Amino acid sequence: MSKIEVHTRFLSLVRMQFHSSKIAVAFFIAAWVITPGSISSGKNISLSKLYSRKELAKILISRTEWHPFPKAAERAAWNTLPQQVRRRFINLAEEYSEQDIPNLPAALYLEYKRIGNRSNYQGGWLERRKMLHCLALAECMEGKGRFLDAVANLVWAICEESSWTWPAHIGVQKAGVDLPDTSEPIVALFSAETANSLAWTVYLLKEELDTVSAQICKRAENQIDLRILTPYLKRDDFGWMGFAARGDGRRPNNWNPWINSNVLAATLLIETDETRRRDLAHKVLRSLDNFFVPYPSDGSCDEGPSYWGHAGASLFDNLELLYSATGGHFNLYKDSAIQNIGRFIYRAHISDGYFVNIGDCDARLDIDRDLIFRYSRRIKDKNMESLATYGLTQAKLFEAERSFRSLGRMLYRLFNLSNLLAAESMSEPLVRDVWLGDEDMQMMAARDKEGSSEGLYVACWAGHNGQSHNHNDVGNFIIYANGRPFIIDVGKPTYTRKTFSADRYRIWAMQSAYHNLPTVSGVMQKAGRQYAARSVEYESNKRFAQIKMDIAPAYPEEAGIKSWLRTVRFNRSKDIQVVDSFELKEKSRNIVQNLITPCETIQAEPGKLVLRDSQSRTRVTLQYDPDKLTHQTETIDPDDDRLVSMWGLRLYRIGLKSRSATRGDTLVLCFSITK
Repeated sequence: MSKIEVHTRFLSLVRMQFHSSKIAVAFFIAAWVITPGSISSGKNISLSKLYSRKELAKILISRTEWHPFPKAAERAAWNTLPQQVRRRFINLAEEYSEQDIPNLPAALYLEYKRIGNRSNYQGGWLERRKMLHCLALAECMEGKGRFLDAVANLVWAICEESSWTWPAHIGVQKAGVDLPDTSEPIVALFSAETANSLAWTVYLLKEELDTVSAQICKRAENQIDLRILTPYLKRDDFGWMGFAARGDGRRPNNWNPWINSNVLAATLLIETDETRRRDLAHKVLRSLDNFFVPYPSDGSCDEGPSYWGHAGASLFDNLELLYSATGGHFNLYKDSAIQNIGRFIYRAHISDGYFVNIGDCDARLDIDRDLIFRYSRRIKDKNMESLATYGLTQAKLFEAERSFRSLGRMLYRLFNLSNLLAAESMSEPLVRDVWLGDEDMQMMAARDKEGSSEGLYVACWAGHNGQSHNHNDVGNFIIYANGRPFIIDVGKPTYTRKTFSADRYRIWAMQSAYHNLPTVSGVMQKAGRQYAARSVEYESNKRFAQIKMDIAPAYPEEAGIKSWLRTVRFNRSKDIQVVDSFELKEKSRNIVQNLITPCETIQAEPGKLVLRDSQSRTRVTLQYDPDKLTHQTETIDPDDDRLVSMWGLRLYRIGLKSRSATRGDTLVLCFSITK
């Protein structure tokens, strides 16, 4: 057994012991001497202590000897890729080679500062990278030199960009939100992604690009070092790194592993000084510790499943790069926290591409099947593997826009393709019960029966309103029937300057009144970690699953709520009941239960609404007490391309308003599939 396997098994044992006896754990740890590294004092292991600089120096393969993928000159490997895949890339590259490179003028960059629009600049920026990735891979696949000039043009144009950082992220520079100050390079999401793109391009095509000009790869390597590696090594004050304490108490979000994975790839691929290469890699581990050590041991991603694609999934990118660059010596896949981080993606899966969309998460995701498959194989989890393989076709792996976003991930996808397609095609994982009890999430989900989307599905979360990408949504719930959405979380509109400003909660989709929550005396929930659920309880068995909580603390004092006990109970094969028992400081008749649905609502009779799904025959009946509540349905026109693509041209907000003034009552909403 290797040293790392010994440490991993020990740490797993510590976690199990921790739940039974904190004193025993403290004694156990004090009595144990660990080399290399030592145990972190946080919830999870410390990567940088377990793999010290000294240990990394022993196990890192040198840059000249590390060979993660075939280079362009290795024709046999590229010729083994399926003809259909190669033809798709080459055809697209032929189109790109005839197109002009998108222009990115100063005025376009300034649109974010002037009018809050970030999409126009980002669109051209992304198109440049998509073109580069496709052309570079097509040249590797064809090997005739037809696309080398186009690749060179794009590398040169990208190096000529004054900054690789998006306008929405440049504000951390001393000059603030403006044109980039070229004397202060900013290491952020997409500047680091650009380093990844150029580093892999140089790795694959250096020999060929040198025949065009020896200056192309030289300049790319110089710019990667100048803009990313040197500032990364010298500075600790980029907030996403996690070295400086945050005033709001949040741990680092997806930016941390996402940026670190791109910095790590660039480091391993282009840094020629092996001591500096090791130091950069170790700083990545130290920064990752700030994300991973406090990460919930149950794998909860409070940013939701779509951000898992660059939170847990980017952590996996880091682990895979180091696994490869150490010949498998860097291996933590037996660690339970690493395993649970992977499992989150199927635990939040509803059916047919729908996921529980907390906060800024989208309800439908085009998941990275290859990455999920590789993660599943590392941790040996069949549910995760089935999420990657169900309904999979070769075309699905390369048809999405996401396919061209990351050149590094694309290489993994191409050279793992045969393994992925050879895997047994499974049905989608439909887990009957989920409970993620970490205080940042406290999410339950339940369906009628394991392995089937037929019947009802409910998810509900407690948590607090200080999450990353937070919406004010403590106590929110969603309901699906036969795999179709009926009571929903809208998700996020297209990002603008307003989204991450002091005006964030003026955006309707972020407000509790546009979630499935009460508005009391005209007052909604507020943002901040202090606005949280309390007394959260969860229970499940074969007959039912339920979550109970008091959501009163999620509202400010002016709401006048003493207590608001919400119970969401799923009676399997029968109904879902939302029971709200509340007590107010003073009488109020301005109490509204809000429900958001994409379905047309029909008043069947007093106290009974039928929700009709436009794409299936499924109907859901909502019953309430007409003596206590009146009903009104408001049409919402999303007026946002992202939301329209997700939900269509119309959404509806059902408002169930109290008939009379009261200081306390119990309100019951009952949802069942219409027979």
